[in-house]
Amino acid sequence: MADAPDFAKPGKLRRVLDALRRVLTQEGGCSTVRNRAAVLERAGVFAGSDWDQPAILVPSLAGPSLHSAQTDTVILESTSELRLVAIAAGDYEHPDLTADDARRFLSQVLALNLDLLLAAPSETERARQGGAGRVARGVFAYVLDEIGYDSVLDELVEEIWRILRQRPIQVDHVKAMVTRMAIHRSDPDVDLGTAAQGLDRLTTALFGPTEACREDPGVDVYLSRLSAMDAEGLEFEARGFARAMHDTGLVSGYHAVLVRFLVEDNVYLLPEALGLSEVGRNCLLRYSDLVHELIVRTVQPQHAQCLYGLALLLDRGILHQPPVVPSLWRQVALRLSPDVRERLASAFGPATEPESLLLGGLLSMLGQPLGVGQGDNPTCQSARALSMWAYNDPDYLLQVVAWAARDDEVVAHFEGQAISSTESVGGVATADPIDLDPVSLLVVPHLDRIYAEMVRRCADRPGDPHRWVNPEFHGWWSARGFRINVDVATGDIIDLDDFVRQFYAAYHPAFNGNQPLIHPQPAGIAFTDSAARYVGWHAITILRVATDPAGDIRVYFFNPNNDSGQDWGDGVVVGTAGNGERPGEGSLPFAQFASRLYIFHADPLEDGATGDVPAEDVAEVVGYVERSWGADRTIRPQQETPAGVDHSN
Repeated sequence: MADAPDFAKPGKLRRVLDALRRVLTQEGGCSTVRNRAAVLERAGVFAGSDWDQPAILVPSLAGPSLHSAQTDTVILESTSELRLVAIAAGDYEHPDLTADDARRFLSQVLALNLDLLLAAPSETERARQGGAGRVARGVFAYVLDEIGYDSVLDELVEEIWRILRQRPIQVDHVKAMVTRMAIHRSDPDVDLGTAAQGLDRLTTALFGPTEACREDPGVDVYLSRLSAMDAEGLEFEARGFARAMHDTGLVSGYHAVLVRFLVEDNVYLLPEALGLSEVGRNCLLRYSDLVHELIVRTVQPQHAQCLYGLALLLDRGILHQPPVVPSLWRQVALRLSPDVRERLASAFGPATEPESLLLGGLLSMLGQPLGVGQGDNPTCQSARALSMWAYNDPDYLLQVVAWAARDDEVVAHFEGQAISSTESVGGVATADPIDLDPVSLLVVPHLDRIYAEMVRRCADRPGDPHRWVNPEFHGWWSARGFRINVDVATGDIIDLDDFVRQFYAAYHPAFNGNQPLIHPQPAGIAFTDSAARYVGWHAITILRVATDPAGDIRVYFFNPNNDSGQDWGDGVVVGTAGNGERPGEGSLPFAQFASRLYIFHADPLEDGATGDVPAEDVAEVVGYVERSWGADRTIRPQQETPAGVDHSN
């Protein structure tokens, strides 16, 4: 392959990949491939792929490649990891990657894919991957031996804390990882190093937040200990659990036991057990009957996480909104349709009743509106809608859930015409999602079909359909003014300078009269990877624009794709903590955010001072665009507006 001309190399690749597959299944195969890493790369094994540029590889994308059903993908990813081992060890001096960078990358890959080291092969892995799955596991074991376990634990604990700081609703995968780490820490050969403290906080939050359950005695033993405690002991327990829950965002099963016990025995300690603020305490006092009923119906040791959502719901004070309390009482008494019960039971198992699952999921979503995720599904619009309603219009969310749960149907309206989710044809997703929280699992398929039907009804209109769909789909507070910098027909970028000025004038406090954003606004971004290459269009929510601790103006936004912390290339790295972010928010400096924006809404009657935006600010944004998603697009002046088309509506 090395001797073949470039046009003939693809024909040789098949034989090389087959040889690599056979070698990697043999004892000593990993070291053999590692020793030939430089030769393999120079021969062109990685040519034309992302693996050809190791400096831009993303650790979180290695896992899907190693779990791929495509054997060639697994072999190429495995070979790339072994190449990085050679670079990290100093055996191969790579022009684009240092030894330290290679070691850091491998540590992150190991940390994010410890299931290949700790868990037995699943049925899916055996059925889909066969021998390729064994190759991936063998390579990971070799990499671990070469890199060492200590760095993996450091990276893993740091990654878990980074995810938890965003306070996602779904934390089962985090709990599973913490459980595996807790088992492994008992190995005397494992040096925890600097990860020890962070790991202790995680494991104790789940298995022993207080002295009475420190040794993880089991639910029955813990309940008997609670029965023997005096008021002072119970108060100590309550405060210990509250600290652990708010510190990590994780809820121990023992916390559920305590709270249920307090509802029956000492309700005066519930505010302490939930760690409530003054607002939350007032809500609990005013609506104690409802809160007690919610706890009895939803909070179980095997379904304890919703307790955190309940605490945050109370602290938000939304029970004081007149429609919310009667809506929750309706949900408590709601009878689910048989198909809905079956769907929830199939997804979450029989351990918890479907009614409790859904009600608990509602508490989590209302308490953590920025913790909603779309899972591995192309349903960012629907996830954004659920988050926006929970954040801004909770009684409407409760109404939609009631329709979906009771009737297995949601009816929305588009420009006065009813749209039924059961009568609409398929949506964006090709199959019903299964990797979502209970509310999303139930409602997203309905919303996805409604959204797709709204788009279809705009098919014959010029321009982007979101001009009309977003306000109808998300709510009246979505501003009717609509700005887009892409020509839908050609993909060209149009009148970029004016678009940037309009965004600054609408959202930047220096040019909009220092007017804070009142309602969250839907927006669309051109999503880019860590090499600043265009990936696709993506729906987000602009939440607020404010000054960060360093004095810079930042845009704080909600990203429904499960993890806001991402590298979008060209130095555009989304922050999730340390820049004034609230849990669940992503943030970027104003210019960097504007550079990835292609759609936004603004009130057309509140246009700011577009002429006051400095030319250098506009040039900075345009530069970011030209170096990223605009690199391969024509940038031209705005098209003439067709007669009769109002671009502000």
